[in-house]
Amino acid sequence: MPIYEPITTEFGVKPLVVVLDIGTAFTKFGFTGEFAPRHIIRSEVRCKRTCQMKKLCDYESSQDLHDFLVDFIHMIYFEYALISPKDRPIVIVESLLCPTLFRDTLAKVLFLQYEVSAMLVVPSHLVCLASLAIDTALVVDVGYKEAVTIPVCFGLPIVQAWQALPLGGESIHRHLKTLLNASNTGVKNLPEDVIENIKVMCCFVTKKSRADQLALPRTDMVPPPDVKFPNRGVETLMVTGKTREKAFEILYEEDNDHLCLSTMILDAILQVDIDLRQTLAENLVLIGGSSMAPGFKARLKEELLKQLAEDRYKVLNIKEFKFHAGPYKENYAAWLGGAIYGATEMLSMKAVTKEFYLRENHLPDWINLHDFNTLKSPEGAVKSL
Repeated sequence: MPIYEPITTEFGVKPLVVVLDIGTAFTKFGFTGEFAPRHIIRSEVRCKRTCQMKKLCDYESSQDLHDFLVDFIHMIYFEYALISPKDRPIVIVESLLCPTLFRDTLAKVLFLQYEVSAMLVVPSHLVCLASLAIDTALVVDVGYKEAVTIPVCFGLPIVQAWQALPLGGESIHRHLKTLLNASNTGVKNLPEDVIENIKVMCCFVTKKSRADQLALPRTDMVPPPDVKFPNRGVETLMVTGKTREKAFEILYEEDNDHLCLSTMILDAILQVDIDLRQTLAENLVLIGGSSMAPGFKARLKEELLKQLAEDRYKVLNIKEFKFHAGPYKENYAAWLGGAIYGATEMLSMKAVTKEFYLRENHLPDWINLHDFNTLKSPEGAVKSL
């Protein structure tokens, strides 16, 4: 029995449109017009050569990626959506910095293997603002592989001002594993899901004042209580209070170039027009699962205010920072924006049809000037689905 109900309007039954947000660690799946994804699953499939589970991003060749996506899309439609993909449109939420190989291979699988009728690709940093009803904000995506900041001004992403650092869930997991190894034995081979569960259930982002004291060799500060974490019912791991409190400090420690999460945000603001800097500082939007940690926003605000005292950022003349609290959880904020866009006329106006893809043999890209001119021409425009 299908898990959906058809949407009925005065003009008849409106076809269901799948919305897919494929992240490095997790994939969000659902339908347009809904307020939350139906399922959030890991972005991994079983490799036919090794019979082991592998992430979609861990491909060794384009053929590997093609095979992974064929199996993954099959699982999405026939195990979760329970509908046929043939002759149905789909909305794909992706980052503006998505590798060309990945997006082209995904389009090839959807159009040629599963014969979808149309494909609307929307940028995650832009569509996440749809649920907030704003068109100007500084979007900070703290995902699994990296943290990416892109200013959006009057509905246009300012790509030349983008900033990115390898600070995300993966770096937090590595740091947490190092901290656990200092107080436990045999944790080097802990699987990724166990490390993630410890991070989510036990760790938090501490205040700036306590973080400074934790960095000292000796401190009389009382740590949080220790936690005995059950490891799959086999053994118990001791998660000390200092480990719980220091797990997220990797995001705020400056590297050799004096870069960290807070400097990345301020560097992005520096790249935009001077008249928009205060507006962006007062419209900070955090997305990505790593930004859901308790205390994340409060600590980030402290770090931003501290960086403003540095000589390189005094020119900003920013008075305060404000964060938006949207009607969503940060891990599916971009998916919700895609579901909103897919329920509007944008789907019929901007989607790439199967006929267009078969004629051009590739997916239009914003960095390709030829694609931009083709889509503007009357014969390249999409009239209807």
